[in-house]
Amino acid sequence: MAEGIKYICNNCAHTIEAWSDGNPYYIDKKGRKQYAYHPSSKFDKCIGNDSPHICLSCGEGFNVDSRNPATECPKCASANIADTYRLDGASCPYCHAGVFEQEQDQDHYCIS
Repeated sequence: MAEGIKYICNNCAHTIEAWSDGNPYYIDKKGRKQYAYHPSSKFDKCIGNDSPHICLSCGEGFNVDSRNPATECPKCASANIADTYRLDGASCPYCHAGVFEQEQDQDHYCIS
């Protein structure tokens, strides 16, 4: 089961939505990465996870593969990166003045 949450910058109101389970994947017979989301019958074949991340320096969004984890932004090479599901209190890379806070709207709670 996955949980969806939303973060909002307390200065510029930029919004980022994230899911707790990222993008689980398996490798098909041709050696290609295939994503399998719950409740897919292929979910049990998953061997890795691509987790959405964001660079807190330049705002670039990218995936980090659990089998080959990145430690820096592919655009600007900054090590200041964060999982989009764990942004609470992180500096906003868009306005550089605010921080992300988890939305507390009870009507927006998502579970898959």
